[in-house]
Parts: sequence; structure tokens; C-alpha cells
Amino acid sequence: MQFNRILLKLSGESLMGDKQYGIDEKRLQEYAGQIHEAARTGVQIGIVIGGGNIFRGLSGATKGFDRVKGDQMGMLATVINSLALSSALTAVGQGNRVFTAVRMEPVGELYSKWKAIESLERGEIAILAAGTGNPFFTTDTASALRGIEIEADAMFKGTRVDGVYTADPEKDPTATKFQTITFDEVYSRGLKVMDLTATTMCKENNLPIVVFDMDSYGNLKRVLDGEDIGTLVHV
Repeated sequence: MQFNRILLKLSGESLMGDKQYGIDEKRLQEYAGQIHEAARTGVQIGIVIGGGNIFRGLSGATKGFDRVKGDQMGMLATVINSLALSSALTAVGQGNRVFTAVRMEPVGELYSKWKAIESLERGEIAILAAGTGNPFFTTDTASALRGIEIEADAMFKGTRVDGVYTADPEKDPTATKFQTITFDEVYSRGLKVMDLTATTMCKENNLPIVVFDMDSYGNLKRVLDGEDIGTLVHV
């Protein structure tokens, strides 16, 4: 499968690296290096990054936070991560632009599909922060929405696991990996690829998902080059 434009979904938790909280500078630099390496092949890359290394709205709601305010705090956490990634990309010579779903200039430019696509076509990495701008939606759903909006060929979900398994491979040593799997199979097996809203949006808009291990350096380019790593989720 050839990819001209992708939406890369990164986990906020993965940014912690070996830390218990916040951003691991080494992991951040590794991500920037991988993204720069991939962009040099000519593929256009939009990025949505989570904020779970700083604050997660849903968990905050269980501890007494108002859910709407908790989700807004989570959106701001994604902006912090996006700014960190932007800085790291700039340091390796990769042009980029941060767009935010809620207005907060000069921190980032207010997102619109057309501005993001213009940025991508100029060879910049478009970092799409602050989720959808609305509470009750995860960054998985934001990734699906932005991937569809920017007309990506696929969503690349970079995780610490190298694909989709029959069960959690970190808990079940007998779990086996899928090379490909349909969205319907994901539903019927109850697999946790992304939340239900996000997977439904991807299925209905024919946006395939590539789940792969982003924490192993070089994997992003390897997947783009067609190497058989990760799992392809498709209609």
C-alpha cells in the first residue's frame, strides 16, 4: 500500500519514556528523528498526540473534576506535547506548524482543514493539537476526524505494541498477532484498537489504520516502505 499523506497518532504516555510523568527528552528526540526521516521520503504527515502523560480528563472526572473542565485540561495537555514535538522537529531541521482546535494564538494557529493541507503541501509537518476542541471526545476520535478531514490515505497509530493481538500481549503470553484484520472483526472480538467512536468513523469513511511500534527507532519509515510490521485494520 502506497502512502502519500498520513495521519500519525502518537500516545502521550509513550512520551514519558522511562519516566513516571511528563516528557522524556530522549524519547521526544527519537520521535522527531523518525518523523523527519519519514518526511524526507516525500510523504505528508499530520500528527495528533495525546496528553495522558500530563493529564487525562476521564480519570480526572473520577477524582472529582467536572468532566468538561477535565477534558479541557486534557486538551491543554495535548497542546503542551504538541509544542514540545514542534520544538524537537525544528531542532532537527524539519519544518512544522502547530494548529489548535480552540483559539489560542500565538501558541498555535486556529485549525482549519484548508490551512492544514496547505501546510502539508509545503512539506511541513502539521501538528493538530487540542483534540476536537470539544469535551467527551478522545484523541483517538480527534485522530480519526483529522485524518478524514485532511484526506489522509491511512491513520498510523504509533504505540509501544507492535500491532493488534488477540489479547493484551503484555498480560497474556499466548496472545497472537494479526497481520491484517477488518473493522468488523475488531468489533466482534472486542479488541481495544481505539475507542468505538474513532473506529466507527474510520470504518464509515474507509480510513485504514496501521498499528505499529513507534518506540523502536526507524519503524515509522519501515512501515512506510512497505515492510510487514504492525497490523493493518481495514474495511
